[in-house]
Amino acid sequence: MLKMLSVRGAREHNLKSVDVDIPRDRLTVITGLSGSGKSSLAFDTIYAEGQRRYVESLSAYARQFLELMQKPDVDHIEGLSPAISIEQKTTSKNPRSTVGTVTEIYDYMRLLWARVGIPYSPTTGEPIAAQTISEMVDRVMALPEGTRLYLLAPIVRGRKGEYKKEYKDLQKRGFQRLKVDGNFYDIADAPVLDKKYKHDIDVVVDRIVVRDGLETRLADSFETALDLADGLAFAEYAYRDGDEPEGEPERITFSARFACPVSGFTIAEIEPRLFSFNSPHGACPVCDGLGLELRFDPELIVPDPALTLADGAVAPWAKSTAPYYKQTLEALARHAGFTMRSRWDQLTDAQKSLILYGSGTENIAIEFADGRRRFQTNKPFEGVLKNIERRWRETDSAGCARN
Repeated sequence: MLKMLSVRGAREHNLKSVDVDIPRDRLTVITGLSGSGKSSLAFDTIYAEGQRRYVESLSAYARQFLELMQKPDVDHIEGLSPAISIEQKTTSKNPRSTVGTVTEIYDYMRLLWARVGIPYSPTTGEPIAAQTISEMVDRVMALPEGTRLYLLAPIVRGRKGEYKKEYKDLQKRGFQRLKVDGNFYDIADAPVLDKKYKHDIDVVVDRIVVRDGLETRLADSFETALDLADGLAFAEYAYRDGDEPEGEPERITFSARFACPVSGFTIAEIEPRLFSFNSPHGACPVCDGLGLELRFDPELIVPDPALTLADGAVAPWAKSTAPYYKQTLEALARHAGFTMRSRWDQLTDAQKSLILYGSGTENIAIEFADGRRRFQTNKPFEGVLKNIERRWRETDSAGCARN
């Protein structure tokens, strides 16, 4: 049986004792001439009564922070649920605006998921539960003997501020080193932070070399780190000079709250911002939360394959007066066996790939001269596509800025 929203005797504003039955769980459009009472029925009667009933259901403490709407002039309304009203305005074309953000339901959903949601391990499907200190110690002791680690307490994660007071407090408590925005410093030499930007600060609680008999010291260090960072600690591999892998340092996350009991998969504390595509902590790292990835099209890089390299086949480099680009292409030509007078469509796939996507790990000898000095490099070539993508990501120009 179809459930109905029944309105009887609506007399708000210019309504004249209107009786209407509106089907629930359906999209209903109210139409009519200007001044016929559409808004009076939808907003001033149905929405106002739904909002009033919802507010009255809250505690007296909560009601003091909310505006209590007056009861509309209507005999009675049945089948009414708590209601929301979206302001009538021009729809934003911002790609970050959705029905959830416009109605602000998204804010409540993020809070709901963060507080009552149960995380599951992506490797085992098991619920992620709290780790004990003994479990953390066992995880570290299971690493190969001789493994060198920094035990870090992340006291600031992606937040703005200068944190001068925190520096002084840590010094008083006997801590000596920090990792600030990816770099290690003695606390006395820690950089002055710009309060307008977000920062990450980790306290170096201990430096560890895994070996037998370390359990007691490790347990004490974990307890200190968890106390500093509200139940979170990192064990980051300490590589010797020259042994560092490319990319971010490898680290193991330990949480007194969230860890898979089987695989040991751990996550940081669940926060509402983790469910927000408007936050760098919750947004997809590939599309930045927009659901769209921007890439440079090779066909636009070389719009006319009939041109030679000398005549500007590589369009982004063709108009530049800097000698760097021409000299780079000449070096690639010498290395791969073609000339600057070669047409793009006459190059082999391997030669095209070298220009567009780079040489990988193979070194390319390139000689540069700007009229005043001459020097030579011998390193892998990143490729035209990666070159312009890197410059685009690093630019401060408003006309080329991302998003």
